Amino acid sequence: MKKIILAAIALLVLSSSAFAAEKIVLGVTPFPAKEIADGAKEVLAKQGYELDIKEFTDFVQPNFALEDKSLDANFFQHVTYMENFNADKGTHLVNAGAIHYEPMGIYAGKSDSLENIADGAVIAVPNDPTNEGRSLLLLQELGLITLKEDAGLEATPNDIADNPKNLEFQEMEAAMLPQTIDEVDFSIINSNYALDAGLNPMTDALATEDPESDAAQAYANIIAIKEGNENNEAIKALVAALQSDEVREFIETTYNGSVVPMF
Repeated sequence: MKKIILAAIALLVLSSSAFAAEKIVLGVTPFPAKEIADGAKEVLAKQGYELDIKEFTDFVQPNFALEDKSLDANFFQHVTYMENFNADKGTHLVNAGAIHYEPMGIYAGKSDSLENIADGAVIAVPNDPTNEGRSLLLLQELGLITLKEDAGLEATPNDIADNPKNLEFQEMEAAMLPQTIDEVDFSIINSNYALDAGLNPMTDALATEDPESDAAQAYANIIAIKEGNENNEAIKALVAALQSDEVREFIETTYNGSVVPMF
């Protein structure tokens, strides 16, 4: 009798193991990546995957965690940032698929008019190379500065060819920009940090990037993975879930243009 009971227990354990969901560990920043990832959980569950979401509050640690395999994937950055991170830090991360685009915006601080911007106005910009270049390109689109022809996506204030308003630039970590908005005339803020701070890029920003511009491709937020995992079935399932009709509908109805699907 004891042997029969032990055999039954062993069979039950094996059966449970066979049907246990495979876990995918995904690193995200809070807004909007975590919300979007939450929307993909049910899609993945139907395919036998458990999505374990780990939150980060900066743009650096989730890439190191991916490099050391603490994460299976991360979802917070655009491809241009990732490529620069690889070059600077020696990481080996690749793009598994584009999910959405967050138009960068310029927000009022001490000043509230771009039409009557004061001479010497101070503008806070992200201090990482790609997002600083992106902010300067936005100012060029607005006609406030002119960059050198070869400045490219990694432009810095040193690449400004014409600055008729003598604008000054305060460089700081992207996450700090919403917290210091009242200390400068204007701040150029990534939409994820703007949303996290309660700012609506569609109604609070004085101006934003054109979603139809080349920037929408260069700055599309992606699923990043460790090189060599491109054919991993769990990763393919994760990307498919985040590019599903359910997630598209969630993005479009939740963010009303502040976040734009790229699939």
